[in-house]
Amino acid sequence: MLSETSTATVRATLPAVGAAVGDIADLFYRKLFDAHPELLRDLFNRGNQASGTQRQALAGSIAAFATQLVDHPDTRPDVMLGRIANKHASLGITAPQYEIVHTHLFAAIAEVLGDAVTPEAAAAWDEVYWLMANALIAIEERLYAQQGVGAGDVWHEWTVVSRTEDTPDVASFRISPADGVPAPAFRAGQYVSVQVELPDGARQIRQYSLTGSPSSALRSFSVKRVRGGDGPEGEVSTHLHAHLRAGDRLRVSAPYGDLVLDGTDAPLLLASAGIGCTPFLSMLEHLAAQGHASPVTVVHGDRSPAAHALRADHLALTGKLADATAHFWYGTPEPGRPAHGTHRTGQVDLSGLTVAPGTRAYLCGPLPFMRAVRTQLLEKGVAAADIHYEVFGPDLWLAQD
Repeated sequence: MLSETSTATVRATLPAVGAAVGDIADLFYRKLFDAHPELLRDLFNRGNQASGTQRQALAGSIAAFATQLVDHPDTRPDVMLGRIANKHASLGITAPQYEIVHTHLFAAIAEVLGDAVTPEAAAAWDEVYWLMANALIAIEERLYAQQGVGAGDVWHEWTVVSRTEDTPDVASFRISPADGVPAPAFRAGQYVSVQVELPDGARQIRQYSLTGSPSSALRSFSVKRVRGGDGPEGEVSTHLHAHLRAGDRLRVSAPYGDLVLDGTDAPLLLASAGIGCTPFLSMLEHLAAQGHASPVTVVHGDRSPAAHALRADHLALTGKLADATAHFWYGTPEPGRPAHGTHRTGQVDLSGLTVAPGTRAYLCGPLPFMRAVRTQLLEKGVAAADIHYEVFGPDLWLAQD
């Protein structure tokens, strides 16, 4: 809880900090990478830095945390903290790195805000930072302990067992621990970090959802090639598509992620778009194995049936459940097969679907898609607390609220 004195100071200075938080985040990253270029090379996603999305996500999380402390001092944004901590754990972040961030973040705050940073303001925002940092450190320590690893010791060598071309832009890989020990357990919906060495020597990291059954001895993930367009081309996805083959070695983290099923027997709705379907494949595998009997509504939107990665698995796994239906929307229908029944043309529209009372919803896909689906679910009476989501990349939901 923020001290009474600091609460008053943060409340008074929050408008100024909030207005400048984008500039602060931009300067912070420049200072951080000037002092520690290895962090940009081997830890931070260079694509997200180039596009500015990581700066937006940082600004949004700081503003959201400070606002929560001021407006709701007796509660903590544990959902937001848990999502960040899981991503940090998958990267192997450790407590000393928060000291490095503190140094450069507060140097950026002082430079951007100038004389507005009085000793009282500096002390108050220092308290905000360490409340957030220490909360994340504590969660991350628990996550490491749950995997039976030391802080940051999440990386292991894996061998690629097979590769499958699902669509022209999506390849799926099955991997096995290189040392022959059993693969670490994971919960349906979680992801792993994959680290690859690029031609310039950088060891870049990306996260990919696990798509197979949690009970399988192998692990599976799918990679969508990020093509250049409005943003930079995906250097890791392009590298994996071009070079990763059966027999190759790969550095993969322990599994993390907070978009997981909670063991409930409640009705479920799994809504995805594009490559966002991947975490739901392991969920469907798990639900089938557990004999889930309540209704499950599977919703997916894509450019076309040909672009729908793992479409056959999506349908087959839905069909394994006692009471499940799949509803797919495509921008372009399959040639020679007009849209009908559960296959529709256009954007995902839940207005014609029955959403059972007490439904818990899980969303994964582009942010505009998830916002639209969330709005429709709220209109259908689904409780806000029962709508969960996963963002591939920096979480910009907070930054845009």
